[in-house]
Amino acid sequence: MNIDLKELTQLAPIFRELFKGYHISRAAPELYTQLSSQQDAYRALFRSLGYELVCDSRGFYYFVPEQMGAQVNKTAQRLALFTFILVEHLADQGRDPLAVLDGGSLGRDELPPLLEKYKDLFLQAEVTTQDELEEKIMRRMTQLGFASEENGVYRFLAPMHRFLDVCLSVQQDRDLAASLHSNLPLPTPELVVDEAEEDIVRIEPLPAAAEESEESEEEALARAMAEERDAQEIDA
Repeated sequence: MNIDLKELTQLAPIFRELFKGYHISRAAPELYTQLSSQQDAYRALFRSLGYELVCDSRGFYYFVPEQMGAQVNKTAQRLALFTFILVEHLADQGRDPLAVLDGGSLGRDELPPLLEKYKDLFLQAEVTTQDELEEKIMRRMTQLGFASEENGVYRFLAPMHRFLDVCLSVQQDRDLAASLHSNLPLPTPELVVDEAEEDIVRIEPLPAAAEESEESEEEALARAMAEERDAQEIDA
């Protein structure tokens, strides 16, 4: 494929944001429009540089590492866990989780009761205060393009579907386990902390195993979240 770099007018800012782990959606109209209009060229160029550009049909773009595994870094686990908690919390209130997490909003004043209700789960994510919740989870969500914040209101963006997909996968696994009257084996992933890259949502590869099949990113995150739920049920 012949690539005319003069047509890729937003190449530098697009690469910079994607490399940081940011998810480009319609919330960044200039970058999103450029990616949409030159999608094939950007994918080909980034692939030649060793980066895989994912173009989600629901309206967002992101880089994904070449290798996936069950080990997730702390940022990814915290965001996935928070999404799962929020889905349950909204459902308990009689609110439609999809309506909120797909373009809806959450007020800053709703965080304290959420933190109190799920304090045991948040503790496992090293979140014990509202300041830590905002710093380690909400701020990361805005930095990575999953949400925006204005005047104390967090509005969720299209990339939240990545974590919503994980929640649905976990629920489907649990429904299946219940129907079989057995516990579905969901092994615990091992967290990897890389201080230099902690802000980037990435998946570390597993050590080579003779007869284990590779997992998708969604499956790896689903296993992490399921383990957190299992731990809560045991403590209860």
